[in-house]
Amino acid sequence: QVQMVEAGGGLVQAGGSLRLSCAASRSIGSFSGMGWFRQPPGNQRELVGIIFNAGSIDYADSVKGRFTISRDNAKDTVYLQMNSLKPEDTAVYYCNAYTRSPWSGTKTSDYWGQGTQVTVSS
Repeated sequence: QVQMVEAGGGLVQAGGSLRLSCAASRSIGSFSGMGWFRQPPGNQRELVGIIFNAGSIDYADSVKGRFTISRDNAKDTVYLQMNSLKPEDTAVYYCNAYTRSPWSGTKTSDYWGQGTQVTVSS
């Protein structure tokens, strides 16, 4: 079983910054992609962004230009740098890693972190 350990959440004022980290218990190069999701209070979990194995990154429109995903393969860690935070960014943030079959395209594994709370005060 792969462990995903997140860190870096907390309370910050609007306009501030936080950096989340997600450390995997195995090589992140073995994953098809790693993503960050968030679940605001009373809402469904939503995608923040994904970094694919080849290095390309996709972001949700709501965070483009403010959030940056990066990775450190030597540390098997993915980061989410969040700048210009807004109260609507308040959520539990989850790290995800998955593998996908190169032949069928179907997802073959899916791992989640425990979540870390980010609260942005106005």
